Amino acid sequence: MHAKSDSEVTSLEASSPPRSPRRPLYYVQSPSQHDVEKMSYGSSPFASPPHYNCSPIYHSRESSTSRFSAPVRTHPKNPHPWMRLHRRLPNGEEDDEEDDEECDGDGERSGRLTMRFYLLCFVLSFAVLFTIFSLILWAASKRYGPKIFVKGMIFHNFNVQAGMDQTGVSTDMLTLNSTVRIFYRNPASFFGVHVTSTPLELHYYQLKVASGNMEQFYQPRKSQHTIVLVVWGNQVPLYGAIPLLTGTKDHMESVTVPLNLTFRMRSRAYILGRLVKPKFYRSVRCEVTLKGNQLGKYLNLTNSCTYN
Repeated sequence: MHAKSDSEVTSLEASSPPRSPRRPLYYVQSPSQHDVEKMSYGSSPFASPPHYNCSPIYHSRESSTSRFSAPVRTHPKNPHPWMRLHRRLPNGEEDDEEDDEECDGDGERSGRLTMRFYLLCFVLSFAVLFTIFSLILWAASKRYGPKIFVKGMIFHNFNVQAGMDQTGVSTDMLTLNSTVRIFYRNPASFFGVHVTSTPLELHYYQLKVASGNMEQFYQPRKSQHTIVLVVWGNQVPLYGAIPLLTGTKDHMESVTVPLNLTFRMRSRAYILGRLVKPKFYRSVRCEVTLKGNQLGKYLNLTNSCTYN
C-alpha cells in the first residue's frame, strides 16, 4: 500500500469536520516502495532488492493522548496546579512522593510518642524508686531516736507570804526558784536533730506554781550534752489551794510539798534536704518532793520520772 501524497492529506484535512483543538490528530507516514528500493540499491549495488512487507500504522487519538499525557492528581493538602506527577512503575503501581512524605510524617509522630512514653516511664520509675528509698531512710531513722532523761533538780528558794492578786483579793503568795538538769543524746550517725520543748511546769495537783522555757537548739549526730533550765514562779496566788502551807510562814524548814514536773520535747531530723523529716516526741513526768530543809541541795530524779 502506497503512502498518501501531500495533496491527499490536504484534501482529507479539508473534508474532515472540525475537531476540538484540545486533541490534535497525528499521522505517521511510512516510506514508499520506490524510496525503499532506491535506498536499498544505493547502499549495495550487487544486492538483490529485498521485499518489504510494510503496513500502515494507525494511531488513535486515545493512544496519542495517553502517550504524551500523564494523569495529574490533586491532593487535599496541596491544591496547587504545579503538583508533582505520579510515576508509574513497571508492575503497574504508582509511586507517589506525597504518600512517602505522609509516611515520613507518621513515622516522626510515632517516634515522638515513643519518646514521650519512655520519658514518662522514666519519670514514674524514678519517683517510685525515690519514694521507696525515702521510706527506707525514714524507717531506718526511727531506730535512732534521741535519748532523754532528767538527771536532777535543785530548789534554790521557796517563800510564802501574804499579798494580793491583780484584782485586789488578799491571799497567800508563793515564790519559787529552781533549776532542772536534762541529759540529751543523739545516737544517729547520719543526721542531726532540731530540738524544741513545751514549757517545763511544776504543779501541785492542778495548780501551776512554777514554769520555765527551753530555747530551741540543734544537736549534731552522735553527740550529747546537758541542758540546764530555770523553773521559777514569782508571787503566785494560792487561794488556799495548798493547805500544807497554811500557818507555816515562820517555820518553812519543816514544809514538805509534793510536786510534779511535766514537759514534752520534740526532735525533728532533716534527711535529703527537707524531703525526709522524721519526728521524735518524748513526754516526761517527774515526781518531785519539795522539802524546806533541803533547799540548795541536788535532788536526783533519774528513777523518779516516766517517759512516753
